[in-house]
Amino acid sequence: MADEARARRVADRIKTLTAANLEAIVKDPDLGFVTVTDVRVTGDLQHASLFYTVFGDEEQREATARLLEANKGRLRSFVGKQLGIRLTPTLEWIADAIPENAAHLEDLLKEARQRDAEVARSAAGARYAGEPDPYRHEREDEDDAGEPGADGR
Repeated sequence: MADEARARRVADRIKTLTAANLEAIVKDPDLGFVTVTDVRVTGDLQHASLFYTVFGDEEQREATARLLEANKGRLRSFVGKQLGIRLTPTLEWIADAIPENAAHLEDLLKEARQRDAEVARSAAGARYAGEPDPYRHEREDEDDAGEPGADGR
């Protein structure tokens, strides 16, 4: 079992190698603009999960996913030659959901801003139901305590 530091180093190296050489290895004009966002390697260095995003529409993402899957062996062979470790990890390409999650968060923030604006509009002309300051203050308590009979005796 390899230590976590070595697994991180191998993952970083795989990320660098695949990101820099992806277009040269795949050599297909249908390959979209791919960004390798993260690589995670298991502790025993047998399996690597490569997370990626593709700039473009849904059709471009699907075509890129097919090309990455079809060229998985060539990419693994290239990574194995460059790493120089005894066993080359298997590569699994996983489409990263970062853009979709970011868009969803933006929608939620927009909705929250709209609700805040509605609350601010409704509170603009609001008045207190009772006195503006319903709490007793220390000065008033001292004044009351100084009067004879104020403490109930």
